[in-house]
Amino acid sequence: MAQADRGRGAVDQDGSAQVLLFETELHGCGSVLAMTEDSLGYSFALNYQPRELGATPIIRTSSAVVGIQCHYMRLHNVSSNALKPTWIPYHSTLSAEELLVFSLRLMADDWQLERASNVFFLGDLINIEVSVVQANHMPLRVFVDTCVATLDPDMNSVPSYGFIENKGCLMDSKLTKSRSQFLTTVQDDKLLFQLDAFRFAQEARRDIYIFCHLKATAAMPDSEGKACSYPPGKDRWISASGNDQACSCCDTSCALRKGRSVDSAAQYEGGAVLGPIVVQEATKDVPEFHSADHRAEGDQK
Repeated sequence: MAQADRGRGAVDQDGSAQVLLFETELHGCGSVLAMTEDSLGYSFALNYQPRELGATPIIRTSSAVVGIQCHYMRLHNVSSNALKPTWIPYHSTLSAEELLVFSLRLMADDWQLERASNVFFLGDLINIEVSVVQANHMPLRVFVDTCVATLDPDMNSVPSYGFIENKGCLMDSKLTKSRSQFLTTVQDDKLLFQLDAFRFAQEARRDIYIFCHLKATAAMPDSEGKACSYPPGKDRWISASGNDQACSCCDTSCALRKGRSVDSAAQYEGGAVLGPIVVQEATKDVPEFHSADHRAEGDQK
């Protein structure tokens, strides 16, 4: 018998077909919501933990984690309930309730389209777009508070690497002298950054998951939030918005500015996940060596 995340077991099984049936709410069982231009995706991690055989303390099967994804068109209601003729379209409900949806996307080199492949090699730059769907909100500006990379679809798993910390400081560029950086802000509802591809030491696993805590604030000149990088050769923190002073706290502790509160700053926050991202070792061309037989002239025949 397999057990779902948080101890929820199968509700039914078909022994002849070797099928287990699980049921859970889309927002339950530790699901993670991700978004593309035309769909909503709910990701689940199904944990299989073998039980003891009979009354013995032994097992003969290995544990496993199976990733499950459910995709729904964004312009349709994702409920399993039957639709009524007077049903309000999902996107209208979204606007009426003023919900926000944050997303992370892998982007192509020109930043115009979503990247078709999730496979990268060491030495590549991973282009990531952060965005927020504003519905009928006033114009919003999106920021990345924190980002952590893991090898499992669980942000609390070990090992993990927090490469954005301290409310928007891209620590990877300073800690490892990498090329990771935020790009200059062009659209308030989108934030772009590049991450130097990496793998975890002493780990053969190649899949990486990125979990980010995101915030959106009213798009005003004094918006609370920042996107700071420490590019090689600069020896200082640089802001994607041009206000480098906002990054002065990255080497200490960045807190909410005095005189501002979450309510007065009109802040909204949420999470988004990206992955799996497959990072492989770069292939290197091995130089071809030619042997030569050098003999003294007197030895030659």
